Amino acid sequence: IKEEQITMVGCCSINICDGCMYANGVREREKGLEHKCPFCRDLFLLSRDTIGSVPGATSMKRVEANDPMALCCMADARYEEGNYVDAFEYLTKAAGLGDAESHYKLSKLYLNGEGVEKDE
Repeated sequence: IKEEQITMVGCCSINICDGCMYANGVREREKGLEHKCPFCRDLFLLSRDTIGSVPGATSMKRVEANDPMALCCMADARYEEGNYVDAFEYLTKAAGLGDAESHYKLSKLYLNGEGVEKDE
């Protein structure tokens, strides 16, 4: 399977092929089911775009397990709320675990002086 044919799901942080995602969606629509992850059957969190914005145990479980993707997503949610200090902390932890996107976002916080001490 090619990389562009895979979707990372945020609830369990695994890659699922797009065919399986499609088949699960068809099954859910036909049976009138809630939209859940085809792997863990938990609240469906498709990507970095949704994991931090959906309240609930699933995303916090991933954060508590030090999942870099979940940490970065929680940082995004805190940033959107204007809580730059917490966003900085989540990103620092995720970057320390090797998440490249978190490194980039940390650099933007430093550039803009958000959540960090400013040099005079």
